Amino acid sequence: MTSRATGNVTAVLGPTNTGKTHLAIERMCAHSSGIIGFPLRLLAREVYDRVVAIKGAERVALVTGEEKIVPPDARWFLCTAESMPQPGGRQAGGVNKSFHEAAFVALDEAQLGADPERGHVFTDRLLHMRGREETMILGSEALRPMVKALVPDAEIVGRPRFSTLSYAGAKKISRLPKRSAIVAFSAEEVYAVAEMLRRLRGGAAVVMGALSPRTRNAQVEMFQAGEVDYLVATDAIGMGLNMDVAHVAFASLHKFDGRRQRRLTVAEMAQIAGRAGRHQRDGTFGALAEEGPGAFLPEEILNIEEHRFPRLESLFWREGDPDTGSVDALIASLERPPPPGPLRGAPPATDLKVLKRLADEGWVRDRTRHPMMVRRLWAACGIPDFRKLGLDPHTRFVERVFRYLSEGRGHVPHQWFADEIARLDTVSGDVETLAGRLAAIRSWAYIAQRPDWLADPAEWQARTRAIEERLSDGLHASLTQRFVDKRTTALIRKIGADAGALPVVVGPEGEVTVEDHPIGRLDGFRFSVEPGARASDKRMLLAAAEKRLGAERGRRAAALMAATDDAFALVDGEIRWTGHRVATLAAGGSLARPRLVADRDLDCLDKATRDRIADRLARWFATTAQARVPVLVALADAARDPAATPAFRVIAAAVEAGGGILPRLPLRTTLDALTPDERRRLRRIGVTVGALDLFDPRLLKPAAAAWRRALLAVRGTPPTPAREGATVLPRGSDGASVAGGYRPFGSQAVRVDLVERIARAAHDARAGRAPFVPDAALATSIGLEPATLARLMAELGFRPAGEAWVWRGRPPARAVPAAPVQGGGAFAGLAGLFAAE
Repeated sequence: MTSRATGNVTAVLGPTNTGKTHLAIERMCAHSSGIIGFPLRLLAREVYDRVVAIKGAERVALVTGEEKIVPPDARWFLCTAESMPQPGGRQAGGVNKSFHEAAFVALDEAQLGADPERGHVFTDRLLHMRGREETMILGSEALRPMVKALVPDAEIVGRPRFSTLSYAGAKKISRLPKRSAIVAFSAEEVYAVAEMLRRLRGGAAVVMGALSPRTRNAQVEMFQAGEVDYLVATDAIGMGLNMDVAHVAFASLHKFDGRRQRRLTVAEMAQIAGRAGRHQRDGTFGALAEEGPGAFLPEEILNIEEHRFPRLESLFWREGDPDTGSVDALIASLERPPPPGPLRGAPPATDLKVLKRLADEGWVRDRTRHPMMVRRLWAACGIPDFRKLGLDPHTRFVERVFRYLSEGRGHVPHQWFADEIARLDTVSGDVETLAGRLAAIRSWAYIAQRPDWLADPAEWQARTRAIEERLSDGLHASLTQRFVDKRTTALIRKIGADAGALPVVVGPEGEVTVEDHPIGRLDGFRFSVEPGARASDKRMLLAAAEKRLGAERGRRAAALMAATDDAFALVDGEIRWTGHRVATLAAGGSLARPRLVADRDLDCLDKATRDRIADRLARWFATTAQARVPVLVALADAARDPAATPAFRVIAAAVEAGGGILPRLPLRTTLDALTPDERRRLRRIGVTVGALDLFDPRLLKPAAAAWRRALLAVRGTPPTPAREGATVLPRGSDGASVAGGYRPFGSQAVRVDLVERIARAAHDARAGRAPFVPDAALATSIGLEPATLARLMAELGFRPAGEAWVWRGRPPARAVPAAPVQGGGAFAGLAGLFAAE
């Protein structure tokens, strides 16, 4: 089988670094329209950016399986080979007339027609893709006999390499020259090599075919800008990705090709090694192993240096325009043997394997009785297995997609699509996790790019693109954090290993930098190494900080001692200065007099400075405690007053230990022993001796309550804070206890100062033991329920008498519920809730 040429057909063959791609770009830009097909999305994106710089973004398009940027007036198209249009507009779908009738067409890396998985695509494009005026086939010299056999009218032009490529021997990673690229053939091996380079040389950029163009460009930019001197890559580096590499080192000479582990062919070795050197600069290649399976054989070295490779004797072929009349016809045409000649049948690719699996399903047969649905099934089978899940999981995924495409309106449900991409929209996790999410979002981006698979494809294209960009940025950051230590690189370049010579700078927010590279933070007096630093780096950075941050710490100590009181705060039992912890509270002689324990971060200061800081903190605490909780300070003094009676000292000590709020009942006997003068002294201190509780109402205010909780926390579990400003709380909620300032009654808890107000109002309203009806307005304004008020009145010593209440003397130990009675208003039902004594 040979192709039918349209216009001039030229095959430009030669090794890497011959300027073939650059020539194709020049020729395409000289025509009114053009298309170039590439083996990788990364390469298509790289050339797209170059052509945009020449022609402008409004005239240049990028078309890949996962991404389409197609302006309305686009005339020059950069595509992956699979996304190139085919004769008759099949498969790729028309974008505009220029996409199908371009004046210029080129196919890059055409020798990939010999690849078992994708070769049939390149062979199809080589046979059928033609420009109206000019066609260019780019490839290695090994392709020459195939071009002669399949495109006999093509003019074959050989391109010599611009520079010399020579073998530099085997070198350990620690001895590799700068501007080296180390090539590995699995993600695990790439990461292992990059980690070793980080430890030995400060880091490396990482480039793999699975990366998005955004991540790849960010990584390459680090290498090109000299931020790192090494690059670790998979064999994707051999597919025309242009970088300033002087030496290529092979971490291995074996790869898994999807079927078996095998040694690289000489042509594959040369393709990768040829990335060394650029234009007129010579390049070198070598291995990391000097002997064994990872070492080059002498004949391999000679053939690479002299660019002598075995010529291709055949290319893989598969019917490019299969019969979609039925599923069986489709499978038969895809398995049809090639015509006689240098073509051979391609091994079953993933899309064909998935198709044959689905063809065994009865429901698939039922839904593909029309050729249109057969074409739709075949399109679904073409979803690439970006995640490398394997045939069974990938088939299940395609099966679910086709179920949606073959029912109802034929659209993938937007809710399923949205849920699936939402799960991927997070940048947390390590490098492997982010790389997995990035591979997964490519599947959804591929679906979004199909024009009739979603109800609103443009919307989902934008959303998947945005997620891919975020994941790409996250992966770049994660790769950089894991495999590049800019701090160490900068330090090594600046001062070698002498940490004492580091030019340390402390920023206004506490950031500590060396040569504008962050090495950590100085929070208060504590230096924390940057989280991304490894253990070996932390030792050097800590040593540098200890030597260079003494003056800054001394300045901060002076500022602390000179600070005004408002610069300090008590938060959760910690004394903080400008937000930084400098001391904590510990149990002392009494609740109001805790011990202040200096924070260990102050150990970096000399003893005299620490003592002066301790004195300043003690003065602040005493002053602020007197202002915030004066009752506790006064009670602490009263409990130790030798002139006071034992009963008074017991009451003062108990109320102080309770944080200024305490039930009255346990202290009833002791209170009875107080003299009138001692009761008046308690009132002067601020203690209200209530009907049910002893308390200082000032402690119920937010600022005082916070201090009270902090002091109580030193001696045990503090009460949980109640809702600020609450008068009544649901029983059992936060703060609904006497210790929290609220007394429980039935299903509610009432603030203790309001309980006392109700008690005083009730006693003021009664006349001896005569029945009386209390004013309901106060209880209503507080928010008391009738049952709550009934229990409160009972505990105050009243009993119900119909609609009224009667004073019965000393409050009973507990109230006994009884049958309710009729009544209305805020005090309704009180008499029926308690039995008369």
